[in-house]
Amino acid sequence: MATSKIYIIAGEASGDLHASNLMKAISTEFDSTIDFRFWGGDKMKAVGGTLVKHIRELAFMGFWEVIKNLRTITGNLKFCKADILSFQPDVLVLVDYPGFNLRIAEWAKSHNIKVMYYISPQVWAWKESRVKKIRRSIDQMNVILPFEKDFYKKHQMEVNYVGHPLMEVIQKYKNEAKSKEAIKGELGIANAKVITLLPGSRKQEIAVKLPIMLEAARQFPSYKILIAHAPAMEADFYAPFLNDACYLVQNRTYDLLSIAEFAMVTSGTATLETALIGTPQVVCYKGSSISYWIARQLIKIKYISLVNLIMDREVVTELIQHECNPQRIIEELNKLADDAPKRAQVLSDYAELSTMLGNGDASSKVARNLLKLIR
Repeated sequence: MATSKIYIIAGEASGDLHASNLMKAISTEFDSTIDFRFWGGDKMKAVGGTLVKHIRELAFMGFWEVIKNLRTITGNLKFCKADILSFQPDVLVLVDYPGFNLRIAEWAKSHNIKVMYYISPQVWAWKESRVKKIRRSIDQMNVILPFEKDFYKKHQMEVNYVGHPLMEVIQKYKNEAKSKEAIKGELGIANAKVITLLPGSRKQEIAVKLPIMLEAARQFPSYKILIAHAPAMEADFYAPFLNDACYLVQNRTYDLLSIAEFAMVTSGTATLETALIGTPQVVCYKGSSISYWIARQLIKIKYISLVNLIMDREVVTELIQHECNPQRIIEELNKLADDAPKRAQVLSDYAELSTMLGNGDASSKVARNLLKLIR
């Protein structure tokens, strides 16, 4: 039998992580002969196959930023279509990254290419009308949030709920992690109390939020300030923001969260990772005024963090736009530091959240679904 060919498009760091685990599941559990060609990052590259475009070239955040980079995005779409046609895949796998991937999906369907989507676009948050396009252009949808199955059913579309892929990532980390004391020793901060900052993965958001986070963190002089270095970011980019009071640490985000008393976290997947690690957090979001204004007009959800969205209540405090300032962050961090019942409630809610997100086999489930689609 001829080798199956799979073309995968992931445009962000989280997509690179989950796509890499899907590739591993396909290769190790089901079929080691798969020929992968993909847009992604270092994690996918490490699994094997041909990397076409790196996520460093693809990540644009916010409405205004997308408009400014429209020529680049249009060029990427044109190149991607030509590359897919040249490769002639048995199936096209689209991982999150909806602004780009939904356009590719519609085009691919018109060329009779099978399309599987993994990690649904957040159509439940805005542009619900896109469900019609998804139903028309996607052969198989695999969703990772518990409420998404009912959402799609309401729109007459059957989807596969596979659980959240972060569960397997966090479980693997916890099984292999060193003790907190050992981690602190390796970082040269033995016996210190820690505040961890996750300011984001893109230059635009780091430049806006990291100075605010640092100003707040410096009001806790007895704590060490640790900053998680975004995977695709050059170390030199952080230099103007740093001084002797803080440490930039690369490739150890989960370690930094596990040893922290609390964390400041940019909205997005990182809020869920922080919760599953078990670290109390304050969620910080601040974008350009234009992007934020547009988002307010279009987005109809109550919360911006995945933790609160999944639980459908405020588990973690969200400080958005003008609320995202050093004074407010300090107030919320003081509550987490001094209010034992509040801290205990957060940790209890985290445990409930974990039980809702599956048993850590999302990649295997998606791999099985994908191979059914091919064969």
